[in-house]
Amino acid sequence: MAGRRSTDWGFPRWRGYGASREAQQVRMCDRHGCDQPGNCPAPKSPNSRDRWYFCERHAAEYNQGWDYFAGLDKEEAAARAAEEQRDNSGYRESAFHGWTGSGDGSRSRDEMRALDVLECDVHAEFEEVKKAYRRLAKANHPDTNQGDKEAAARFQAIQAAYAVLRSAEERKTWKGV
Repeated sequence: MAGRRSTDWGFPRWRGYGASREAQQVRMCDRHGCDQPGNCPAPKSPNSRDRWYFCERHAAEYNQGWDYFAGLDKEEAAARAAEEQRDNSGYRESAFHGWTGSGDGSRSRDEMRALDVLECDVHAEFEEVKKAYRRLAKANHPDTNQGDKEAAARFQAIQAAYAVLRSAEERKTWKGV
């Protein structure tokens, strides 16, 4: 120890708390062939304490097919959905204060379906929605596709989707969100 002095003496400690000379262990993603850090735990089976640890990309892939209402009949699923909405109503009320943005739960199911009909991204701003509406309405308008019943049905769906998103945007601007 001659010639080398420890930095762990006295108060305050002269090195940062949590700093050490040893290499830190990083848990890697449990997906075969992935070299990213595995910081997202996922259960190996229902009601099990054992966990997989995935990177964000593989955790999203793991959860993609997960159905919250699996195994429930329609009445039980509706009751559970109503209970969840009742218990989590505070989160929905926070949208009034502008704490949420598009794509993070601030849009309703109808708005998400409307975005699908208009072929828009979940995070699309209203200007992008307008452009998509104009493009699709022009392509599917009954005057340009005379006698095509499918194009007429698509045009009606596009109009309904745009009406849903326009009213949501008006509510948002009216509330000052």
